[in-house]
Amino acid sequence: MRTKRFHGLKAPKIRMSMNKYNLYNLSQQRQTVVRATYFQQKWFAKRATRAYHGEQIREKKWQRMFTSRIKSVVPMNYRYLAFYDGSEQAAGRGSGLQTSENPLDDKGLRMRRNKLIPYMGMTYAPAERRLDTAVFRALFASSARQARQFVLHGGVKVNGKKMTYPGYLLNPGDMFQVEPDRVLFATGAPKESEDVKATRSHRKRLAAAKTSASTETTSEETSEEATPAEEPELDEAAVEKKQRKVYKDNLQSLLASARQVLADKGAHGPNAKKKQEIRNFAATVRRAIGSVNRTTTEDLDAQVAELVSKLSLANVPKSKPAPAPASGAVDPSLNAQVVATTEATVEKVPEAVRQTLAEALREIRENPIDPSKPYATPWRPRPYMSAFAFVPRYLEVNHNICAAVYLRHPVARPGIAEVPSPFSPESSTLAYNCALLSTTQDTPTPKSYASPASRDNKYANRSP
Repeated sequence: MRTKRFHGLKAPKIRMSMNKYNLYNLSQQRQTVVRATYFQQKWFAKRATRAYHGEQIREKKWQRMFTSRIKSVVPMNYRYLAFYDGSEQAAGRGSGLQTSENPLDDKGLRMRRNKLIPYMGMTYAPAERRLDTAVFRALFASSARQARQFVLHGGVKVNGKKMTYPGYLLNPGDMFQVEPDRVLFATGAPKESEDVKATRSHRKRLAAAKTSASTETTSEETSEEATPAEEPELDEAAVEKKQRKVYKDNLQSLLASARQVLADKGAHGPNAKKKQEIRNFAATVRRAIGSVNRTTTEDLDAQVAELVSKLSLANVPKSKPAPAPASGAVDPSLNAQVVATTEATVEKVPEAVRQTLAEALREIRENPIDPSKPYATPWRPRPYMSAFAFVPRYLEVNHNICAAVYLRHPVARPGIAEVPSPFSPESSTLAYNCALLSTTQDTPTPKSYASPASRDNKYANRSP
């Protein structure tokens, strides 16, 4: 059987997800007036709202979770209570006397009209207590389904203990936390196709190297004499590893030089254009450091030489770049040239520029490039996330440690319902009435049984 499309565009449904197609469906949502019966309107509202609020919850379970007792908060104005005795609420038609103009307060100023409390917007408040929904509301996952997956795979803890039940109902004061790597993967931008291919090829090479090493170890243990052809291969591998380490050290020294240039605050510092060039240079060096293990030695020679030639910054005459070595060996004068160029550059860079570069490089150190991660590095938010980046009032979230506290149950206030919902109050009202009716209809009624005396009387009147 074919799986139904979760984010459909032909028959769109709003989902609890940060997907771009869901955002498009949300932007195309319109409140249309349909000529339908009251039952049909309730059914349409239920179908739309249940697709967003707890679509993974079975209907029978939702009927047990639903409650008609809605929690609300009514702010009390002490001045109003002191001035009036409540008789004004008895005037009019049940809701108090309504006038065209706002009443005056004790200072002669117009009082603001009291906002209505959207009680029907709290229809799906019981579903907000679920652990998977709370993880999504705290921005620890990109969708409720992904949050459910995190919980099932043991990546979520409640009060310090691992919780593997997505339907666990949180109580006020419970703290839940998610593994930071999972949060970075869920809310971070995905890798480009080229980066994914490079990472896969790198993993395959590592696996092949481990397999060959284990095979060689087994062959050495079984055979008494090792073949003479194996020793040069091991020597070449060790030499190549050492060369890559030297290349990485050279690139890190170049990055440190760029950081010192940006951190300088001298009087003869680079202008804005030069600072932008320095930042681009630092980004190029970081990418080169991340690809050291995936690049051949010949390409590394040319790459290091090109980066050294770009190090002339802040109106300093360009120094002659070091020629790329013909062989796989590293030129020992490269480090000395880098240090000399750096010292000549730093002396003429202003202090403000140095501080700017220091701040930029501090961000680089906190958010480095790591090709082994399953998300794009340096980390950046996923596309179209700004439309969903909000935290409800009943959660206290600390994104630095990927933890949150469920403070209290959501309540309704004047003008606002604390349960986030993309639907109109009319749809929420119809959904509430539908849930209320289905709950009352499914409630079992007590059966009446006949007493033994009545049964005896029933059979006693029969003729033989």
